[in-house]
Amino acid sequence: MKLILNKPDSLGAFASTLCLIHCIATPFLFIAQTCSSTCCETAPSWWRLIDYLFLLVSFFAVYKSTQTTTSKIIKPILWISWSTLFFAILSESIHSIHLIELLKYIAGFSLIVVHIYNLKYCQCKNDKCCTNYE
Repeated sequence: MKLILNKPDSLGAFASTLCLIHCIATPFLFIAQTCSSTCCETAPSWWRLIDYLFLLVSFFAVYKSTQTTTSKIIKPILWISWSTLFFAILSESIHSIHLIELLKYIAGFSLIVVHIYNLKYCQCKNDKCCTNYE
């Protein structure tokens, strides 16, 4: 819990990187399963639940990062990236809108980059600026 409160950008960059690795690994896992006679067209439920675990962790990282950043432009970029990732994963899960797979990768990569940028350049110098900064 202290990591989320004290270093949300580190947590966000780490969670986004793991999420991106998870997304990249998925096609390779399905290729490995093609030898099975009961080959799946969809991912196992436990594998799909990992998507939502990453979304939950990244939501809290984005939320805390937007509270502690000193940059006004970082806030919307973080939320737009997270929202894009959320809608891409959700639409894939319920098969409502077929979004391009690349959209998830772009959103995940942008979360990584923005969290790292925010961690290096946009942090408050004292506790008071973060609580009073709007």
